[in-house]
Amino acid sequence: MTSGVAILGIFVADLAFRASRPPAIGETLIGSGFAMGPGGKGSNQAVAAARAGAPVSFISRLGKDAFGDIALAAWAKEGITPRVVQTADAPTGAAYIFVNDRTGENAIIVVPGAAGNISAADVEAAVDAITSAKVFVTQLEQPIAAARRGLEIAHKAGVTTLFNPAPAAPLDEAIYPLCDYVIPNESEAAGLTGLPVTTADEARKAGDALLAKGARTALITLGDKGALFHTKSRSELIPPFKAGPVVETAGAGDAFVGAFAAALARGLEPLAAARYGSAAAGISVTRPGTAPAMPTRAETEALLG
Repeated sequence: MTSGVAILGIFVADLAFRASRPPAIGETLIGSGFAMGPGGKGSNQAVAAARAGAPVSFISRLGKDAFGDIALAAWAKEGITPRVVQTADAPTGAAYIFVNDRTGENAIIVVPGAAGNISAADVEAAVDAITSAKVFVTQLEQPIAAARRGLEIAHKAGVTTLFNPAPAAPLDEAIYPLCDYVIPNESEAAGLTGLPVTTADEARKAGDALLAKGARTALITLGDKGALFHTKSRSELIPPFKAGPVVETAGAGDAFVGAFAAALARGLEPLAAARYGSAAAGISVTRPGTAPAMPTRAETEALLG
């Protein structure tokens, strides 16, 4: 795989509940909808990258259970190559997703299950998938030690590294120099830098702080304000793409990361790849769900014109 994407992350079964608001403690509400589908940041990013046209390998752990079967079937459908250990001693992960049925905003509880046990040794067992890829992607839903090992292997091999520090967690500063791109959202960028990130100018200051830690590019997603592509020599605000009414935002960040990775692997110039990621995210929010909402390459290119 000389032009593909290798992704380390977790799969969870997304259990999405739609209602006008979350319940208070001790309260029961009648919701307006329910759906179950494939999720987990890494798996969602793998689907986004595959639909964007990249060959994709996915490194993870699953339980030997019904949710694990859903994962394998979902990856097979998308043409994703699993590099996965299945164990009987822990369940496949699951996520509770509350979706506001008026605004599409969401709140999520993730239980990684078996993927919470992904180790550096698991990553080393998939070293060939990482070193033969053009782009390596990881996040923080699996243990940080595994993410760091994956970044080390990719960096040493000259593979472009994308680090999506989500969900936000305290990080060893040694991770940043391993990253060609650090891709946080506003709240994650604020958590990593200790700076407010509510405007493009504030995002630039946070971007400077991430560059000072050793990252080569800070790519900060700003929701409906777009995304900031920030290096030592270039800082560009990429406007958001409007593809229709917003239905659900839960998969937008993963759509951006996966599509951006695929575009880089295909050889697009980095700023053009970031615009591609932004367009894919713009389409994803017009659809319900996370992985099911990811657009195809044709759809994204049509929006880009």
